[in-house]
Amino acid sequence: METPTVRWRRLLPRTPARWAAAVAVLAVLVGGGTWTAVADDGPPAVQREDRMLRPGGVEIDTSYFTAGGSGKRPAVLIGHGFGGSKNDVRAQAEKLAADGYAVLTWSARGFGKSGGAISLNDPEGEVKDVSGLIDWLAGRPEVELDKKGDPRVGLTGASYGGAVSLLAAGYDQRVDAIAPVITYWNLADALFPDGVFKKLWAGIFVTSGGGCEKFEKKLCEMYERVAVSGKPDAAATELLTERSPSAVADRIKVPSLLVQGQSDSLFPLGHADAMQKAISANGAPVSVDWISGGHDGGDSETARVDGRVGSWFDRYLKEETGTDTGPAFRVTRTGGIDSTDGAALKRGASSDTYPGLRSGGREIPLRATGGGGTPAGAGAGTGTATKSTGSAETFRNPAGAVPPAISAVPGVGGGLSQLSSLGVGLSLDFPGQFGRFESAPLATSVRVTGTPTVRVNVKEAAGQDAVLFGKVYDVSPDGRQQVLPSQLVAPYRITADQQGKPIELALPAVDHEFDAGHRMRLVFSATDLGYASPAEPATYTVTADGPLTVPTAPAVATAAATLPWWTWGLPAAALVIAAGLLITARRRTATPAPDPALTDVPLQITGLSKKYAKSVDRYAVRELSFRVEKGQVLGLLGPNGAGKTTTLRMLMGLITPDEGEIRVFGQAIRPGAPVLSRVGAFVEGAGFLPHLSGRANLDLYWQATGRPAEDAHIEEALEIAGLGDALARAVRTYSQGMRQRLAIAQAMLGMPDLLILDEPTNGLDPPQIREMRDVMIRYAAGGRTVIVSSHLLSEVEQSCTHLVVMDRGRLVQAGPVAEITGSGDMILVTVAETVSEPLAEKVASLPGIGSAVRTDDGRGLLVRLDGATASRLVADLVRLDVPVTGVGPHRRLEDAFLTLISGGAA
Repeated sequence: METPTVRWRRLLPRTPARWAAAVAVLAVLVGGGTWTAVADDGPPAVQREDRMLRPGGVEIDTSYFTAGGSGKRPAVLIGHGFGGSKNDVRAQAEKLAADGYAVLTWSARGFGKSGGAISLNDPEGEVKDVSGLIDWLAGRPEVELDKKGDPRVGLTGASYGGAVSLLAAGYDQRVDAIAPVITYWNLADALFPDGVFKKLWAGIFVTSGGGCEKFEKKLCEMYERVAVSGKPDAAATELLTERSPSAVADRIKVPSLLVQGQSDSLFPLGHADAMQKAISANGAPVSVDWISGGHDGGDSETARVDGRVGSWFDRYLKEETGTDTGPAFRVTRTGGIDSTDGAALKRGASSDTYPGLRSGGREIPLRATGGGGTPAGAGAGTGTATKSTGSAETFRNPAGAVPPAISAVPGVGGGLSQLSSLGVGLSLDFPGQFGRFESAPLATSVRVTGTPTVRVNVKEAAGQDAVLFGKVYDVSPDGRQQVLPSQLVAPYRITADQQGKPIELALPAVDHEFDAGHRMRLVFSATDLGYASPAEPATYTVTADGPLTVPTAPAVATAAATLPWWTWGLPAAALVIAAGLLITARRRTATPAPDPALTDVPLQITGLSKKYAKSVDRYAVRELSFRVEKGQVLGLLGPNGAGKTTTLRMLMGLITPDEGEIRVFGQAIRPGAPVLSRVGAFVEGAGFLPHLSGRANLDLYWQATGRPAEDAHIEEALEIAGLGDALARAVRTYSQGMRQRLAIAQAMLGMPDLLILDEPTNGLDPPQIREMRDVMIRYAAGGRTVIVSSHLLSEVEQSCTHLVVMDRGRLVQAGPVAEITGSGDMILVTVAETVSEPLAEKVASLPGIGSAVRTDDGRGLLVRLDGATASRLVADLVRLDVPVTGVGPHRRLEDAFLTLISGGAA
């Protein structure tokens, strides 16, 4: 990270003219504000004016950013998150200023250098300050006005700053557009959901504000009262509600971009849902975006979100009607790990309409299975509850509500919840303290997008309030691993008058795919680490009064947006190959009859063998068998000489196997086989006519196939190739990378069902390789199949779902990537501070742990499991106060690959 001195030197002018301009700027003091150059390179230069203002009777520290020219421009106010200051949003402010906005940032009351006490966005406090700042903007000569005293202005900000954006839009009619990020609709619902005190987050809230004494007196008194009693009272709920955006729901009538976090146990997705319903009912345009991260950590997708916020303001502040503001609904979906940096791989899905949280409900029957035995987080699958009868479960709230179950752990490990999307379960339920209901194994995968619901009948033995925590686990086929999507639970306070009769309970809103063969496990726990449960012991009986209804949001699909510049193709080179074989008039043997059982199977290879030319006992490929299913991205791996290219050439009909059979969609492969029209390939480069342009080569290629021009999708392929003006140039002028991109675009013409790529990333730079990876994943997600041979193991690991590993012509192993790499028994735990040797020894002595060794940098542990599970390990580490920042399998594809080929068959 740059120091201030380094940054200043980098920003120094490089010409006498710029020196003069900088000196002139630095010499100007406007109304007590100090002007500072914050960028020197590239038009326009951004300038910042720092000043103290008193918009609501309290000194507020502000920064004002502008860039270039004297023309009028819209204004944007950016608020910061709770516990932060105006400095946290400086980068976003500079970018918006460079994009033609007048941008004002400020430190809210009680934060940074601003005065006053924290009053949690009181309409007479922080909200009044924002109106005063809008007054100040109305007096700036460069700010565009809708009328006198009314600037064209938008507001954005995250969390605390997002809430004040909503409140300002409700209280001040001069606000023209807003873009709140991971914020709340009703603060009482956030901290007292269904009347249950969210004690851990509330404590963090107060602490990050600087302590109770930093807050307005009545807020401090309210917090201490609720924290002691463990139960919110009516006065506390009323106080927080009146300072929430929901209090002015009918007044927010401006275009609103609502960005909410999936990894967020503080302000879950339901808050954005309530915002969308209220604001759209007022007639305003609304878009909803569910990002990967949130208050529990994970990827905040800053660059993408900032870009979308900028586009939103371009459309509704600059009134650029041609600006694409994105879909009405978008969700980031996570799956797999980028082995180069450990980051989760992400893809977007979207819909032209907002689906809400209960769209496309699917009923999943449940049965009671018991909640005792071993801790559920440790992979229990056979335990028994305190009592289980039919569809009823009986369990207890222990005295003092300890030990509590563990779900999300706010403030620990920046994004442990992200691991739930990667198949690592981190939650923990204690025996006898929960009831469990489970589905049968799913026949097909189910993508849940929204809020599952279930009807239950709850009774507390003494007739007191029942406090429960509901969650839906994703359970592996063997029952040993369960994952809690986004680590979220839903709390419920079920009063005496609600007990003994069916009530509908809403589970946490998530976006999560349950794979075929997995089960859904509904759990009601009596305790949770993040919440206050009754201190008195209690006995609860919960009866499932119907199935679990899960929303599938059928209108939401992987975004079909613009595909990357160079690929889309992966289709029909097989046709040229077939044509070449016909021209050479090679003799073809009789083709076996189609196999109806394999009609929907893209590829099945059985007993395939091919000897080297003029050899009687040396095989390039020997007794090779494997099968590829629809929707798979299969990586073909092996060292040089393993037989990969020979296999692909036989698959394309270029050479004939000595033994065995290849069937594509049930059809046997022979040179010129008609089924090859469903196959696209890029094998050993493409032969272009050097004197023709890139466009002419593609046109000529498709004409040679004899298929209708409209089936080529050639315009899409050209756009994807991203060659620009080079498409009109002769191919002989192309670089190697340009030829590669043109060849891949050619392979993708016609959108074949089976796409074969041999070393497709040769000649591509890292960004282009990443784009190629995304295209393969999206292509297969549409039901097609991709086979890719590559030496780049990191790319194969990130893009492929399945692998075939070859060595010396033979199959070494085939199966899903996760199965081949294997989580193994070695787990890498990363921590926020240096691990001491005594701590490593303490971890090594835990039950079920074989060994624990510090990593070379001292900031991690390599833990070998010997009976324990990853979830059990994390729970033990949390109890030991280990500041965990990440947990994951240590073995990577490179390790697995080297292990496999070192032991391959001769």
